[in-house]
Amino acid sequence: MRKPWVVGVLLAVVLLGACTDPSSGPEAGPPPLTSPEASATTHQRPVAPPSAPPGEPPTVLYLGDSLAMENQKVLGAELRARYTSAPHSGTTLCDYLEGSAERSLVPATDKAAALVRSLRPDYVVLQFWGNSWGYTPCMDGITYDASRDEYLERYAADARRLTEQIAAAGGSRRPRIVWVLQGPDPITPDRVRRVNALYEERAAASGDLVADAGRAVSPAGARYTWTQYLPCDAHERARPDYCTQPGRDRTALHRDDDHLHFCLAPTTSRPKPCPVRSPGILRMAREITRVIGEHVRED
Repeated sequence: MRKPWVVGVLLAVVLLGACTDPSSGPEAGPPPLTSPEASATTHQRPVAPPSAPPGEPPTVLYLGDSLAMENQKVLGAELRARYTSAPHSGTTLCDYLEGSAERSLVPATDKAAALVRSLRPDYVVLQFWGNSWGYTPCMDGITYDASRDEYLERYAADARRLTEQIAAAGGSRRPRIVWVLQGPDPITPDRVRRVNALYEERAAASGDLVADAGRAVSPAGARYTWTQYLPCDAHERARPDYCTQPGRDRTALHRDDDHLHFCLAPTTSRPKPCPVRSPGILRMAREITRVIGEHVRED
């Protein structure tokens, strides 16, 4: 990165559309996309924050599953970068590998390497829960419940292959990958712990970055303990719409009927970005933004 850039923070975000897939937890996957051949890629022009010095903002590519699907508008607003998002609900790492088109929920145009070649991003943000229920065909039926060692070995291998494909596609301008660590899993908490460890190992091995967005939606001192509510933080207290129960000084992360997703609007059959202010989504987006911003300033 040759020119400095400062991450801007949007204080209020109003989203249009509907929320993520109707899955209520890891035991059930989302419905297939209506048109899997069509690209779900969205683009956003940069809006330079008032405090930013003159210079060219970085280009950020955001890929992932239903959590990325619901987060994508908020992250783009927080980054205010040259930003492209191409999430697909129900996916995992193998869906974004080139060579998996016939057994994938992601069309060839949205494969990670294809987007890197066309967009030349500075950062590729990867947010994957770790699809553990065998929904996507590219996992060949391997699930965490049935075969934990095989699932983790396969996941580590896919993380390595995806890193290699992104690096090769970037060539002399290899983008920095940002691995997003996930929040607590209410059903199999050790699974997320081990998947996050794989992300950290992969980032360390390839010189990439880690954004522990999952910590932002975890209780203090209990990183892998699931909770529906957390105490409001200073940012939320200053913005009542994000402190959902100000009288109890706590805010909601999940709906009563969905312990996995962070969108506080009812889910819909067609995955779309979250349409309402949701504290969990903003907390995670702010952490991803912080990590990228700090790296830009250091570069």
